[in-house]
Amino acid sequence: MKVFLLDGTYELFRQFYGRPGHHSAILGEVDAVRGVLASVLTLLEQGATHVGVATDHVIESFRNDMWPGYKTGVGIDPTLWSQFPILENALVAMGVATWPMVELEADDALATAASVAFRDDRVDQIAIMSPDKDLAQCVIGAKIVQVDQRKNVVYDEAGVLEKFGVMPSSIPDYLALVGDAADGFPGLQGWGAKSTATVLREFETIEQIPLDVSQWKLNVRSAATLIAKLEEQFDNALLFKDLATLRVDESLLTSVDELEWQGASPTFAQFAEDLEAPRLLSRMEKLAR
Repeated sequence: MKVFLLDGTYELFRQFYGRPGHHSAILGEVDAVRGVLASVLTLLEQGATHVGVATDHVIESFRNDMWPGYKTGVGIDPTLWSQFPILENALVAMGVATWPMVELEADDALATAASVAFRDDRVDQIAIMSPDKDLAQCVIGAKIVQVDQRKNVVYDEAGVLEKFGVMPSSIPDYLALVGDAADGFPGLQGWGAKSTATVLREFETIEQIPLDVSQWKLNVRSAATLIAKLEEQFDNALLFKDLATLRVDESLLTSVDELEWQGASPTFAQFAEDLEAPRLLSRMEKLAR
């Protein structure tokens, strides 16, 4: 069996900025929702049996209490923001496992589902459908892979190493040092992608990096300066690593069986009508035959 885990927040953003827009008489602007539902339907039409979608029901999370600059919902287009609850309700009506996240984030839910599915011997592969950098930490061998649909690229463990220069387990450390602008934390001054990758390939984690330059047997420019910056901002480095580390909360999902698609509920027809999307309904009815 293959499990598909979709980042509903990313997909909604992608569809919102990539489609012309459609204003429903009942629900208002809904074209991004229609685009995400069409993508999920395509997966089902292609034979997907186990699917889950996570969304950020609110953008803020527990991480905002940890770092004041962490990402917020400020600046999100209200027309986009209004489509989140519509999407979540439509996915439930479609019969797809859906996690609207409040305290944790959508990426945490995807990490959780991937972890649960990984331990199930019936699962051949888990595809995390999102390009978010922090999700690369979930990749294990070729069983948990990350899929960038826009670029049509699949990253297994070797792919993550090629892309970032570090193994998946070092991704939180990598992001802590280089920063993650999308999530709102800056990293450490002077720690660029190349030097960070070189150091972490040798030492794997921030905690294992020697603060004594004589212990570095690496060809890294300005090693002494990097060490000085790390020593000076060590607490921030660990904080940023904590921010970048995804949480696994198995109360969200106890078994991969919860991801099995059993068909749409009777309410989906009304959703399709309200979305003014008869094509979605006809595709769903064809799947049900």
